[in-house]
Amino acid sequence: MSLPSTQTQWVVTSKEKGFDGLVKEQGAVPQPGDNDVLVRLYGASLNYRDLIIPQGKYPFPVDLPVVAASDGAGEVVAVGSKVTKWKKGDKVTTLFNQWHQFGDIDTRAASSGLGGVFDGTLRQYGVFHEDGVVRTPSNLDHVEAATLVCAGLTSWNALYGLKTLKPGQWVLTQGTGGVSLFALQFAKAGGAKVIATTSSKEKAEMLKKLGADHVIDYREDPNWGETARKLTPNNQGVDHIIEVGGAGTLGQSLAAIKYEGIISIIGFLGGAQPKESILETLSRICTVRGVYVGSRQLMEEMCAAIEANDIHPVVDKTIFTLDQAKEAYEYMWAQKHFGKVGIKIE
Repeated sequence: MSLPSTQTQWVVTSKEKGFDGLVKEQGAVPQPGDNDVLVRLYGASLNYRDLIIPQGKYPFPVDLPVVAASDGAGEVVAVGSKVTKWKKGDKVTTLFNQWHQFGDIDTRAASSGLGGVFDGTLRQYGVFHEDGVVRTPSNLDHVEAATLVCAGLTSWNALYGLKTLKPGQWVLTQGTGGVSLFALQFAKAGGAKVIATTSSKEKAEMLKKLGADHVIDYREDPNWGETARKLTPNNQGVDHIIEVGGAGTLGQSLAAIKYEGIISIIGFLGGAQPKESILETLSRICTVRGVYVGSRQLMEEMCAAIEANDIHPVVDKTIFTLDQAKEAYEYMWAQKHFGKVGIKIE
């Protein structure tokens, strides 16, 4: 099959114009170098990060103009002359930080994000280094697989990257964003008990369907941290907390955490100026850890677990087309979604 020479792509052109800085254009279909693969992308998904890059609020490296979004999945359609890992027809999913291969992240790896520094996935064809993609789990479609790239891997890293989650441990998740829902699914697959917080009855039902052992309404119970602690054996507290609220929730997380537990900070939806002092980690004897997605090695382990347990990511019922990408941004910004916002690339 002969490949087209041009393609539709969405490019972030500015940090000042908000979503108006996201421009649809015709670009060249890139050619793979010796160690690269050319991937026909069929699925993409959005993260909060994609919404704040064009608003100039993203704290990590960005090099504009750049093709938007990190999350993509598709099929290899051409390989460079020295590629040994992939062949045409292989189904692959992108790695968020292209140079984060294994072990701890370093400054070079932190400056290799798709849709930030390197061209991302809101296009029909992308070239990636052969180590910049992983095999798509066989139980997932392209849109589901795309959601693993950022939210899935961040959540897996939180639970398995520093101290491995063990069966019978307790995990607390906040809300129903992508990372929180993945953490609930991974924790249940790993044999853990899960306490989830939310503010809506409807979402509480969905969390229970996904396997949450306890759901706490944080609006009705402002001291939910203490409530969560009391649910654990001998009031010892929870082993892992997926902290997405920042200033709004950190105090409650500190109230819920067990001695030697880990609070993984993956977002600051409630603001970045917490009232609590970081010195509380001493009186609580806990670790508070910033998580920036994860390595290819962690991603491959996550994909193996997803396949073995037939885990399906929670994808919002409204799926957008590539032409509707800007509408997808607006839909997510308005918080109309439950689970991941998916984009199908025709």
